[in-house]
Amino acid sequence: MMDGHNRLPQEQDEAAPHPHAGVGRRRFLGYLLAAPTLAVAVQLGEAAAGTAPAHAAPASLPELTRLFDFNDMLTDAALPTSGLITIQVHADGTASFALPRAEVGQGITTSTAMLIAEELDLPLEKIRVTLADARPELLFNQLTGGSNATISTYTPVRVAAAIARQRLLEVAAEVLDAEISTLTVRAGVVTAPNGRSAAYGSLAEKAASLKTVRVATDLKPRSAFSVIGTPRNRVDALASVTGRKQFAMDLQVPGAFPAMVCRPPTVNGTVRSVQNVDAVRAMPGVTDVAVISTGVAVRARTFGQCIDAVRALKVAWGPGTAEGESDETVLRELKAAEVPLAVPPLHVLAKTVEATFTFHFASNSALEPNCAVADVRQDRAEIWASLKSPIVAKEKIAAKLGLLPSAVTVHVTEGGGSFGRKLFFDAALEAAEISRAMGKPVKLMWHRTDEFRQGRTHPMATSRIRATHALGKVLTYEQRHTSVSTDFGHGLGEIITASAARLPVGDLAFSETIFTLTQQTPYDLGLHTHFLNEVDKGFNTGSMRGIYSPNVRCAQELVLDRLADEMGKDRLGLRRQLIKDDRARAVLDKVAELGGWGRELPSGMAQGIAVHPEYHGVVAVLAEIDCRPQTTGRHVPDACTGPRVTRVVCAVDVGLAINPKGLEAQMMGGIMDGIAITLTSGLHLKDGAFLEGSWDNYFYTRQWNTPPELDIVVMPPSSEKPGGAGELAVGAAAAAVACAYGAATGTMPTTFPVNHSGPLGFEPLPTVPPIPQSPTDGLDRAY
Repeated sequence: MMDGHNRLPQEQDEAAPHPHAGVGRRRFLGYLLAAPTLAVAVQLGEAAAGTAPAHAAPASLPELTRLFDFNDMLTDAALPTSGLITIQVHADGTASFALPRAEVGQGITTSTAMLIAEELDLPLEKIRVTLADARPELLFNQLTGGSNATISTYTPVRVAAAIARQRLLEVAAEVLDAEISTLTVRAGVVTAPNGRSAAYGSLAEKAASLKTVRVATDLKPRSAFSVIGTPRNRVDALASVTGRKQFAMDLQVPGAFPAMVCRPPTVNGTVRSVQNVDAVRAMPGVTDVAVISTGVAVRARTFGQCIDAVRALKVAWGPGTAEGESDETVLRELKAAEVPLAVPPLHVLAKTVEATFTFHFASNSALEPNCAVADVRQDRAEIWASLKSPIVAKEKIAAKLGLLPSAVTVHVTEGGGSFGRKLFFDAALEAAEISRAMGKPVKLMWHRTDEFRQGRTHPMATSRIRATHALGKVLTYEQRHTSVSTDFGHGLGEIITASAARLPVGDLAFSETIFTLTQQTPYDLGLHTHFLNEVDKGFNTGSMRGIYSPNVRCAQELVLDRLADEMGKDRLGLRRQLIKDDRARAVLDKVAELGGWGRELPSGMAQGIAVHPEYHGVVAVLAEIDCRPQTTGRHVPDACTGPRVTRVVCAVDVGLAINPKGLEAQMMGGIMDGIAITLTSGLHLKDGAFLEGSWDNYFYTRQWNTPPELDIVVMPPSSEKPGGAGELAVGAAAAAVACAYGAATGTMPTTFPVNHSGPLGFEPLPTVPPIPQSPTDGLDRAY
């Protein structure tokens, strides 16, 4: 054990050389924590504070997002509590880390394990990354969103691992009777020149500290990386494919029986009365029935029995928050709320391009149904759920139950998808309310139909654009984006409030702040302005993957195609002329080269191309689409086929890619999202309810519409740090597919998804009862 009264060599001379030190490299401070085995924490100061990248001064004023964007705000908000994140090395030779972010399929447990493995020189399979419970002391350092997880944890995690390695080497030098500078480490085994060696496990207890001690360390230079930047399989892949991975519904909490909710026929309707409570309570397996704020909850021994009970309930419903609304009424109100365009008539030689685009509601449903486990007692509560904002969830649950936050324990489980959905804790809050009402633990699961009709949606929006050009140049570009309000009540709003005094956006509201800090264009469009206006319509909305970017980017790239045509320029050529950034030009050129831009295609097929910068990353996508009658006329029962994207080429630059294989997977998912929201995925609103009731009639990209050719190129590292990737590909893919569709059909699309006004392709489920009967064998769905 380390003597807490003796200073470490680094404390005696913090400027002393270090094996990893390089010319001009700054040192990082951290702590050895008092613990039975080696435990370390981080103190980040000046070396990590500069989150916004430096840029050369451009000819004109840069966009705000190139100096300070939403991701930078999240990183700055997380920095003050980074020292509360710790890594431990155990006697069995493993290292563990409780990640204060949510793993929902994006692979951050793998990339985080890679960071630790790199700095510790420990095999990846010996790193144990779990998810931290809600920790209010972390403040804004436990929110997963804005493609920020890797960016904000990159340096703190590496520093903690580097401190642990350094301390292990110091102890090994004593044990092996060798100078620390002569030691080598391979796969967690320290070897001295005399041939003696010691494994990390045997050193862990000796390396422990009796008290917390301040130390300093340096990080590996990129030239020494052997893990970071190399393609790796996911650390949870085996558990996923063998069914051993534990989601919320897999947990065995004593006494937690299945529960479901009978929900209203219109958005956010209310319960007036229940006519047959006793009869439903007497049904097989049913243990409890209770009225809650969102409907009528039932608890039974199986979910099948819950479904039967929900369907049997006879409820008198009050009106909801969107009563009588339809696509048409919402669209009229959006158009009435559009901020006027401002550019006055220009010189007689100038020409104008104008267009208005409509983006319909889209479902934010995840593959895993919304679910949570709750055990609420009189004086305490315990919750299990996949949560991307667990601290806010803990606070809201405590307030709902009338408990102190300290009496509520919130465990974060792994999730099966999210992309914005699990920023909200609807299921956790609802499960807590049900458990309190029934006085018993519950395992709540939303039905798929609940998710599509009462769950979170990407809000309906319009984008109006006016651009002027003359003599081969774009002179002005105005974009007015008008949207049903996006709910930021899941924690992002609190970060904005806390950061307001330092934000360069004045007194803007939450939505306008996020819009300003996320929207940027890769092109020089002359005098360029874009604004957001919102209408509050009482829908359950959320910051779905990319928030505003997919809609804004899609509209802009379509107008760029129109400008190119009017100016007599090649569509790629105009983009190359206007591109502002070398990284953006590089990815654009790469997809044009690999995709064979301009190659001859049959009539009814065409190419589209788009670039999207976001969160210190940039991506370009080239898409080819087949709109020929023999393709659009394909028939699949109860489905929407339509045009097919036949080929996609994607080039992505996120600075330093921690795990290129994981990055490729992120791009694949984003591309499929982009194809979906452009061609087929949308919700139809009628009489205050959404018609779609499950994945079988919400037409996300299906196998018959996915591109048989898909090429993804991860560009060489363009910086020392990673950029955001989780949301990056959606906007570029949506725009490229829309541009390809316009080129193939000869008409620029202005309504999305493009099939929205066509036949539904399905028979809407009834709203009463609110969920369909469980299938018996599924054979009627086999084609």
